[in-house]
Amino acid sequence: MTEDIGKPPPKQYDYLLKFLLVGDSDVGKQEILSDLDDGSSESPFCGHSGKSYKTTTILLDGKRVKLQLWDTSGQGRFCTIIRSYSRGAQGVLLVYDITNRWSFDGLDRWLKEVDEHAPGVPKVLVGNRLHLAFNRKVGQRDAQVYADKHSMAFFEVSPLCNFNIHESFCELSRMALRRNGLERLWRSNKVLSLQELCCRAIVARTTVYSIEQLPLPTCVKSHLKSYALTSSSAQWRHTIGQKKSAGGRKLRFPSTPTTPGGATVDSRTSCVPRNSCTVS
Repeated sequence: MTEDIGKPPPKQYDYLLKFLLVGDSDVGKQEILSDLDDGSSESPFCGHSGKSYKTTTILLDGKRVKLQLWDTSGQGRFCTIIRSYSRGAQGVLLVYDITNRWSFDGLDRWLKEVDEHAPGVPKVLVGNRLHLAFNRKVGQRDAQVYADKHSMAFFEVSPLCNFNIHESFCELSRMALRRNGLERLWRSNKVLSLQELCCRAIVARTTVYSIEQLPLPTCVKSHLKSYALTSSSAQWRHTIGQKKSAGGRKLRFPSTPTTPGGATVDSRTSCVPRNSCTVS
């Protein structure tokens, strides 16, 4: 009982990431945060009664990722508060309103602030209020071109319909973990898709040449062939690597046996046990 009291409580997550929501004050960042559950809406570092901070936990490839989401509140045209928010940030969501062209045109100001105070962090461009697409002022193609220009992922979201909210956070989490070199830690535990499981089961029970005889559509056969060739080449490289590592060891055989009288014994007629050779 005493040992249980002394132990720290187990963590409820595998990774912890800090994200910033950046954009003008009227683009609906709070709408994005309001429907998120599984987290505290109050921060010991924020005095705005939870209006600027929220946490949530997502499941990413079998791992629990806890997100700390900070809303910069769009205070000021060139928001100086972002300097304190950006410390330790691993990702940024640039949010604009698709019904407000001015909020999209002002992204350059926010992007400049982010690059100055949090250089190199992954960024995702988020077009909010997709449910008001009938009053759209920012075209989807214009936003996609802007995202590609600045090496950002792009999503149009709707908090009202809960559309693409989870997907945008998952994509930014992958980008942040990949940048910090943590992707390799969970890759072995990655949850396989149904398609990959089926390919693995079929390829394990047939050969590349027998796939053509299977009663499957042509596109599925070509995918199975590609999967089989990729798997076999990976196994071949692994086998070659093992042989090369084993080739560095030399075998040393004992000298030619002699009789007690000093006469040499013919090796063709002598019986040398198999375990008489040693590895140097």
